[in-house]
Amino acid sequence: MKKIVISLFAILAGTGFAMADDAGCAAFKWPVAREQSLFATAPAAQPGASVTVGAAADLKLAPVDTISFAVPPGHAPAAGTFGATANVTVPPEGELQISLSGDAWIDVVQDGHATKSAAFSGVKTCPGIRKSLRFKLAGGAAIIQVSGAKTAELKVAVLAPE
Repeated sequence: MKKIVISLFAILAGTGFAMADDAGCAAFKWPVAREQSLFATAPAAQPGASVTVGAAADLKLAPVDTISFAVPPGHAPAAGTFGATANVTVPPEGELQISLSGDAWIDVVQDGHATKSAAFSGVKTCPGIRKSLRFKLAGGAAIIQVSGAKTAELKVAVLAPE
């Protein structure tokens, strides 16, 4: 009887792990396969670099207290965390999907004002991608602000939503 109980437990435990793996990236509100593909070959970028829509960058971050943000971050970053800014040209359609490989706060600044995200999706069980936000913006120049990161490097993808 003891073997049967242990075997049943092992089967159920294995099933639970399989279900957790399946839920990983599929748990996002929208597909993130493009980001995962782009993150695999993302070129290094320094703070203040330009990121092209349809691409990703391996953004080097600096201590947040050394960053000159265009506007104060929407969520005050903790001491000892990292951040950066990146420039982007928003297409005329005005919609962007910005995804990060790790935990951090994202603000998008246009015309001197932070823009609220139109949608958010975050998952802790998807390898290599932590969060994805969508913004409705005007076509033209914008600044992506990343703050509160616990690591000095994050991958960021800037895409048009699918």
